[in-house]
Parts: sequence; C-alpha cells; structure tokens
Amino acid sequence: MSRRKEALSAQPGDADLRLLKIYRKVVECGGFSAAEVELNISRAAISMAMNDLETRLGLRLCQRGRSGFALTDDGAEVYQATLQLLAAVEGFRTRVNGLHAWLKGELNIGITDNLVTMPQMHITNALSALKERGPEVRINIRMIPPNEIELAVLDGRLHTGVIPALKTLPGLHYLLLYAETSQLYCASGHPLFEVDEVTEQHLGECDAVVPAYAQTPEVKALHEPLRASASATDREGIAFLILSDRYIGYLPTHYAERWVAGGRMRALNPERWHYLTHYSAITRKGAPPNPVLETYLEELQRMIGE
Repeated sequence: MSRRKEALSAQPGDADLRLLKIYRKVVECGGFSAAEVELNISRAAISMAMNDLETRLGLRLCQRGRSGFALTDDGAEVYQATLQLLAAVEGFRTRVNGLHAWLKGELNIGITDNLVTMPQMHITNALSALKERGPEVRINIRMIPPNEIELAVLDGRLHTGVIPALKTLPGLHYLLLYAETSQLYCASGHPLFEVDEVTEQHLGECDAVVPAYAQTPEVKALHEPLRASASATDREGIAFLILSDRYIGYLPTHYAERWVAGGRMRALNPERWHYLTHYSAITRKGAPPNPVLETYLEELQRMIGE
C-alpha cells in the first residue's frame, strides 16, 4: 500500500508560522477578500502565501475561484492543527516573558456585544490598569457570540472572555462581574409610545423582535406574550428593528439610554416588563501560568471590589 509522502521533514520555522497565521485569518474571514482587510496585505500576497503553504505541506487546503471559498477536508484538519500550534507558541512566549520584570505578551479576550456602555466599566478599567502595569502588553479583543467565546477559551485561542451567565461548563472558571437590566422598548413612532398602561393584550397585538441567541427560562417566559415576527442575533439588530417604529423588543437599559434621553425610545411598563442578565469573566481551568492574564484578573477583581 502506497503512503503519502511526509511534507514536513523539519520543525516549523518562523516562515511557516507566518504562513499559518495568514491561513488562520483567511479561514476565519471566509475567504481572501475579507482577509485582505484584516491582514492589511494584498489579495495577491495572500494567494502567494496560500500557494507557498500548500506546497510546503503537500496538501490542497482550500478551493477558491468563481464558485467561492471552501476548505477541503485536509484544509479543515490543518486549520484545527494550526489553532493548537499557534496557541502553544503563544503559551510558550507568555511563560518565557513572565520571567522578565516587565509584563510582556498578549491578552486575547472575547466579549459579548454592546457591553461598552455599562456604567460599571470593570472591563475597561481593568484593561487600563493592565496596560499601565505592562506597557508592552498587546491586547486583542474579539466581539463574538457567547458560545464561540466559551469554545475559544476552552481550546486556548482566547485567554479569557465575558459572557452572560446562562450555564456553567465544567472546564471553566467564572468570575461574576455585574448584573444588566433589560426593559421592553418601543420607538417614538410606534402606536404604544403614548400608551400609559401597556398590557399583555397590547403586546400580543404588536410585532416584536426576539433574540436569536440563548436565554434563561425566565427570560424566555417574558418573551412569550410577544408576537414574535422578527429575530436578531445581537442587541444592535434588535435596536435597528425597534427604531424602525414597527417593532417592540427588549434592550439593556444602558444600551437604550442614548435613545431614551433623546426621546426616540421609551420603556413600556418597566416595573413589569424587565429582567436581569448576569455577566461573568471566564477562564480555562488548568491553563498554564500566564502573568498577563493573572494581572488582568487581579485588576478585574479589584475593580469589582471597589
């Protein structure tokens, strides 16, 4: 039986790591065009790098052309191996940098959307304190859905993340940050804007936008009286539809405040139609020592205490 020739006869070098980083970004962006902006290099340079990597590995990694971009089976395997390798390299760099007096390395953090307007700016203040203690630390933030944050923290692509505390996974540590209040809103052009006492009957007569992401049973129960005729994958999408004057929907109070203050939105019976969402910072159990992450968490806990 013939065996495939081994393409990697030597250990991966800096040039290989550069090609793999480009490949990872191409896969995450879904093609060369989107990756061009993220990588800040030309599409021709990306294409050349992909050709070099395929030659180096002796594998066809992706299909590209008029039909679009798609990974081959080998390409999907190489992508997973790339994530593991780059996470291991970053872990090594972080541990070695930890031997120096100054903090050096990266903090890769994933955050759920639209938390920057929270009045308790624990995350922002902790990042500021981290940068003060380690001026050379590089901070990389990814705004992605909570389930993707959990997976990325578990497999080492992210050092930490901030997600709603809907469930707990055995491989993660949770640090409670704060509780977020959400209320039911309509915009100034909606028929309910001038209604003082909004009842369940009113809600059932209006089009509503509901979240297309996970919610607790208690929050789901509050959405049941709504006539769900639209959905959104994040709070910004919900705000878009509410501001169309055609829908009602739930938004965090800190996020809606800008429109409420300008008279563009109002909360409907906020004493009745509201709920709390608790947010936690997550880290992976058993992760290797990381002075940058430990310093950030130390500052985060100090902010919470204050």
